[in-house]
Amino acid sequence: MLGTFGGALDARHIDANHGKLTADVTGDVETEDGVLVIRRIHVAMHLAASTEHRETIDRIHGIYAMNCPLYRTLHKAIQLTSSYDLTKP
Repeated sequence: MLGTFGGALDARHIDANHGKLTADVTGDVETEDGVLVIRRIHVAMHLAASTEHRETIDRIHGIYAMNCPLYRTLHKAIQLTSSYDLTKP
């Protein structure tokens, strides 16, 4: 998901390379019939970019997931969510 989001940013000339885009990933695991099952995954992305790009970044964040192979493969089986925060470059 991080790579797809970063690629979409780059395509719109918002630099997400060289450590400017990072993520923390958390998941919720539950037990089902004695077996651990991943139920939810959240990707919290951190982007160092100018606030002048916020509108474009918001738009990208709203649509990128359906273009992500990982999301498209797993979203019906696991709840996948993401968020981003913007920091100064």
